[in-house]
Amino acid sequence: MRVTLAALTIIAVACGGGEPRGAGETEAAVETPAPPAPTPGVVTGAMHEIRMLGTDDGRFIYEPASLLIKVGDHVRWINVSGGPHNVAFYPDRIPPGAGDFLQAAMTRRIGDLAGELLFEANAVFEIGFAGAPPGTYDYFCTPHEMLGMKGQLTILQ
Repeated sequence: MRVTLAALTIIAVACGGGEPRGAGETEAAVETPAPPAPTPGVVTGAMHEIRMLGTDDGRFIYEPASLLIKVGDHVRWINVSGGPHNVAFYPDRIPPGAGDFLQAAMTRRIGDLAGELLFEANAVFEIGFAGAPPGTYDYFCTPHEMLGMKGQLTILQ
């Protein structure tokens, strides 16, 4: 009987059945951990496509040239014609903190803030903007910048 009574006492104390709380005593608050920060490049929103084109009249363009997306959306650039093409961001025309974000999100690069060159038709370069700083991101095609191949993303919160 002593063993059973002792076991019940231990269980009662462990389950909160010990000494009653005095006035003003409360249980300690349980901290809820913050959700993990989004991983650059991960798709959490809508998918958008931008075509990279060399036109019949000799122009080189992104179509559309400007795009409005939300943080967490994903952009896929597709080399349709006139390549090689790529996506390179102007370091002085992106939001504060976006350089580090882009470096991490652009897994296939030829340089800082510059995606790989796409030589083949239908080749794709993608960036997921989960965790991206909102704002305007101006970019260009490295081989065709002087020919006016430039684009702009605006990322909303």
